[in-house]
Amino acid sequence: MLRSLWIAKTGMDSQQFNLDVITNNLANSSTTAFKRVQPMFQDLLYTTLRSAGSASNAQNLLPTGLQIGAGAAVTSTERNNIQGGLIQTGNQLDVAIQGNGYFQIQLADGTLAYTRNGQFSKSATGQIVTMQGNVVAGGGVIPANATSITINQAGLVQYTLQGNTNAIQAGQLTMANFINPAGLQALGGGNFIPTPASGTAQNNIAGSNGMGTTNQYYIEQSNVNVAEELVNLIAAQRAYEINTRAVTASDQILQRVSNMGQ
Repeated sequence: MLRSLWIAKTGMDSQQFNLDVITNNLANSSTTAFKRVQPMFQDLLYTTLRSAGSASNAQNLLPTGLQIGAGAAVTSTERNNIQGGLIQTGNQLDVAIQGNGYFQIQLADGTLAYTRNGQFSKSATGQIVTMQGNVVAGGGVIPANATSITINQAGLVQYTLQGNTNAIQAGQLTMANFINPAGLQALGGGNFIPTPASGTAQNNIAGSNGMGTTNQYYIEQSNVNVAEELVNLIAAQRAYEINTRAVTASDQILQRVSNMGQ
C-alpha cells in the first residue's frame, strides 16, 4: 500500500505541474506572439518482479513478465511554434512575422536575444526598439523629422522627409531562425536566447531561404486556443482528483490492515 501512495503522489505532482502550464497559457492568451507551451510526460522506472521469458517449468517459458511502475513525471515543456493570427493595428512601427524566424534584439547587458513580438517604437535617439527599450538589430536610425516610415516584406526600413518624396534607407531588420526553435530558452517579455539544443542563429533576409516575411502595421497574436486550454484544464483537474482518490483508497486499506492487528 505504501507503494501506491508514492505512485499517486507522482501523479498529483505531475498534474499540478500540468495545471501550472495550462494556467500560464491562459494568462498569455492575449500576449503578443506568445506560443503555447505543452508539458511532456513519461512513466518512471519499473520494478521487475518476474522477467518475461522466465522458465515456468522445465519445458515452458512465461510469455509475459510481472512489473510494477513507479508513477509518472513531467520531463520537459515543449513550445508550440505554430503561427498565430495577424491583427492590423495601424501603427507604422508594428511588424509581424508571417512564417519562420525571429527579430534579433540586444538586451541591456549586451546579450543578443530573439523575439517574434514586433510591437516596436522609436527611442530618443531614433533607433527602433522593443517595448522594453531593447534595440532591434538592423533597424537603423530614423530622424525626428521623418514624415513616414515603411518596412517592406523583406525587412527593409525606409523613411521620407518633409518636402522630399524620395525614400531614404535607414536599415535592414536582422532576421534569424534556428534548426530547433523549440530548444530556445525563454527569458520572459517574449524574448529568447539560444541553447545547445536550439543550435546557433542562422541569419537571412526576410522572405528568403525559408525565412518568413515582415508585415508592417500588423502584430502576431498568441496561438493559445482558449477553448482547448479550458478542456485541458478540466482533464488535468479530474486526473488530479483521481490520484487523490487513490491516496484515500490506499489509506483506508492501511487502516483496515492496522485494525486487524489489534
